[in-house]
Amino acid sequence: MMKTSLFIMLGLTVLISIGLRWREERVAVLRPVAPARRKGFLAGQKRRLNRWLTAATLAALTTMLVLGGLHWLRVWQGG
Repeated sequence: MMKTSLFIMLGLTVLISIGLRWREERVAVLRPVAPARRKGFLAGQKRRLNRWLTAATLAALTTMLVLGGLHWLRVWQGG
């Protein structure tokens, strides 16, 4: 069960990160055109790290809720 939850978290982290990156790109396209400022290397890395941490947090919470819910369903059914 432990390996399963880790694989689920890893998969969800990647999928959520892809979704967050897509959302960031989509929001950037929808914003009114403004003069583009160059962002530094560290600013880009910080944004990337923030995206992955957010994705990992959401994946961990989702995994805990789903697997915890399944556990409690089994407990309530008396199994």
